[in-house]
Amino acid sequence: DWEAKYTPGECEFVCPAELPSIQAERAQEVSRKAFLALGCRDFARVDLRLAPDGTPYVLEVNTLPGMTEMSTLPRAAAAAGIPYDELVERLVRRALARLPVPRPLG
Repeated sequence: DWEAKYTPGECEFVCPAELPSIQAERAQEVSRKAFLALGCRDFARVDLRLAPDGTPYVLEVNTLPGMTEMSTLPRAAAAAGIPYDELVERLVRRALARLPVPRPLG
């Protein structure tokens, strides 16, 4: 539930998932393919479930996941060495790069 998920110490967040490397690679591949097939850009959270044999299945692709410091996307980014402020800056820069507006020099 929400309280268990967002109250510090109420649940354990393990990132990256503790999977054999072959399963982790396959999960990343399936996630990437789902992201691209749906035309996502910049970021999304791909939720997977693993079958008993380890086959990953896409449960959903969330194109607007939570962005609080306690949300899963920022926590996954932190596990990859990307601090919260840098994650937000990267996302803003990517969005601005698509806009046809003049930018200040410098």
